[in-house]
Amino acid sequence: MVDPFADQDVIRRLLNETRTWAFVGLGDNPEREVYTQARLLRERGKQIIPVHPEAREVLGAKGYASLADVPDEIDVVGVYRRAEFAGQAVDEAIAAGAKAVWLPLQVIDEAAARRARDAGLDVVMNRCPAVEWALRR
Repeated sequence: MVDPFADQDVIRRLLNETRTWAFVGLGDNPEREVYTQARLLRERGKQIIPVHPEAREVLGAKGYASLADVPDEIDVVGVYRRAEFAGQAVDEAIAAGAKAVWLPLQVIDEAAARRARDAGLDVVMNRCPAVEWALRR
């Protein structure tokens, strides 16, 4: 069975051809998975944007309380929230004009993923950027 939200061409394009990733849920706690993923992508040349209600600077990047507050163009929104909150973050990504959303492992919201795809965004769901990056090297 083919997973419509794990298209290998989309994954490759998002990892290789995008520049700016906003991470919803990225705070200053290095023990959290979102911190690890943001650091990894920053080390690989991506601009990261922390999006967290506390709007703190994280990994040297200015933080914002919401996606609506981000003044920069966003290529990919990484949704590092529990699945029950993912739909709201995806809707905010659509409203913010993001080009793609990435829902990591165990963050599954089929309806939100379909809304994003129907709005013209690329969607990756239930995949880890670090694992996908390693598979392509």
